[in-house]
Amino acid sequence: MSKDEVAAAIDEVGTLLEIRGEAVFRTNAYHNAARALTQLEGDFKALVESGGLADVRGIGDSMRAKIETLVRTGRLPQLEELRAAIPVGVRQMLRVQGLGPKKVKALYEELKIDGLDALKAACEADQIAGLKGFGKKTQENILNGLRFIDQAGQRVRIDRAFPLGMALLEQVAKFPGVVRSALCGSLRRRKETIADIDLLVSSADPKPIMDAFVTLPHVLQVTGHGDTKSSVVAGLALDGAKIVMNADLRVVPDDMFAFALLYFTGSKEHNIRLRQRAIDRGWSLNEYALTGKKKAPSCRAEEDIYKALGLGYVPPELREDTGEIEAAEKDALPKLVDATDIRGVFHNHTTYSDGTASLEQMALACRNLGFEYFGVGDHSQSLKVARGLTPASVRKQHKEIDAFNSRNLGVHVFKGTECDILEDGSLDYPDELLKSFDYVVVSVHTLFGLPMEQMTARVCKALTHPATTMLGHATGRLLLQREGYKIDLEEVLKVAARHGTMIEINAQPLRLDIDWTYVKRAKALGIPIVINPDAHSEAELELYAYGVDVARRGWLEKADVFNTRPLVHVMKELERRRAASA
Repeated sequence: MSKDEVAAAIDEVGTLLEIRGEAVFRTNAYHNAARALTQLEGDFKALVESGGLADVRGIGDSMRAKIETLVRTGRLPQLEELRAAIPVGVRQMLRVQGLGPKKVKALYEELKIDGLDALKAACEADQIAGLKGFGKKTQENILNGLRFIDQAGQRVRIDRAFPLGMALLEQVAKFPGVVRSALCGSLRRRKETIADIDLLVSSADPKPIMDAFVTLPHVLQVTGHGDTKSSVVAGLALDGAKIVMNADLRVVPDDMFAFALLYFTGSKEHNIRLRQRAIDRGWSLNEYALTGKKKAPSCRAEEDIYKALGLGYVPPELREDTGEIEAAEKDALPKLVDATDIRGVFHNHTTYSDGTASLEQMALACRNLGFEYFGVGDHSQSLKVARGLTPASVRKQHKEIDAFNSRNLGVHVFKGTECDILEDGSLDYPDELLKSFDYVVVSVHTLFGLPMEQMTARVCKALTHPATTMLGHATGRLLLQREGYKIDLEEVLKVAARHGTMIEINAQPLRLDIDWTYVKRAKALGIPIVINPDAHSEAELELYAYGVDVARRGWLEKADVFNTRPLVHVMKELERRRAASA
């Protein structure tokens, strides 16, 4: 088993022990060990074989023996026994936002609830509100969580689906006889969440490719095995979790590859528009060819198909039928921002608050990514759960930043904060302290249940504060976990436009907030966008690329994104804003 597969198994043991009611110190031992495993670097198998786990903090002799068993055999009897003892439906209840192992245990033991359907029925029958530790509000939240799961279905976040898709694609591309290969569908369009993986290859001999595909190591189950299409359930261990998705592979002759790539990339609405344009020109367009009484041009690439239809090439991210056809007709498509355009990032956390790396480690990691600047955005004082900084801690951090910048290490650190927006819309630091920052990100972290009018007024008031530079994760959503709080984003964007406030694309794949539709609206209003990874570790700095995906889907060009600017320009703009707010 790989490192991530072992970590996922160890973490699952901890969770199942929690459901069974084991002592906290014991369950935490498993969770802590799993966390320690995910942070290991280098050859994991070699480390285990050499006995190097003995030097890893948080992994004792007993835990080491379990890990060695998993690596050696791929199984852990303890985990198998726990899975057998706790019904699958009970484990699935952990998917409901706000239901942890303790509450799941209470529901199972006291009400005999053993699955999502039974949980929904108990809520609707008003059986849960009376349980100790629950109440009417919890019951209502469980129902909302169940509705959210129904809506989300079996979708997977892009940061989890993409590695699995690429793992399959890289193996398929190496099969003998494969000419061209690509990911298609919503993964290629870079949607925030993915339902399944679509793979396409071209070859003159599809049968050996089909046979090899269904026997890949990542394949857990074969659900279809045909001559030119096969379907499987595939899995990949990633960051201590098991990612399982449906995946389809199609094989076409190479002269059909461009048509199949276009068709299977989608979206459906975009394809309908293209087919109508083909009809208007006396042709028929499908996944195999462009045909008709009038001879159609040869099309080896997607660009050739668009050209034949009188259009400029439409990047996959824009293929949603939201104006891209009309823009392509006029040769007015945007030159989309690229990940290589980003020169630095703001809204990042260090060990001063809830980050896992020091200020210097984060800054140097930023430099290693080729960035010119790194912006600190640790939490403000009221968010004690995230070790928010007191004014004294802020002043200490600023001294450290000054000392770091004086060393000229090739990356400039900006003094920033992620300042909480309080219930009345005021900011979490006094004005005098706010003036000491180079920039201020304002965010909501509490009281998500406010009515829409009150939440909107709260955020809009914060945007009018002279010290506010940018709004962080504007809706508070967590993809596939919880909906955002109720807020009138149109009004928020209008206020931001009036006050020149930047809006953040939060690139954490759990958030990707704001989504691309509002990014497009923000661009129309002339609002500067900033792409931030909201990084809590060195590795998470690289998540900015997922924010770039959102920006591209929102039609943004390089000039629309603030942190594509070089350091000298950023310094001047932030200084201008500070002077204007004084």
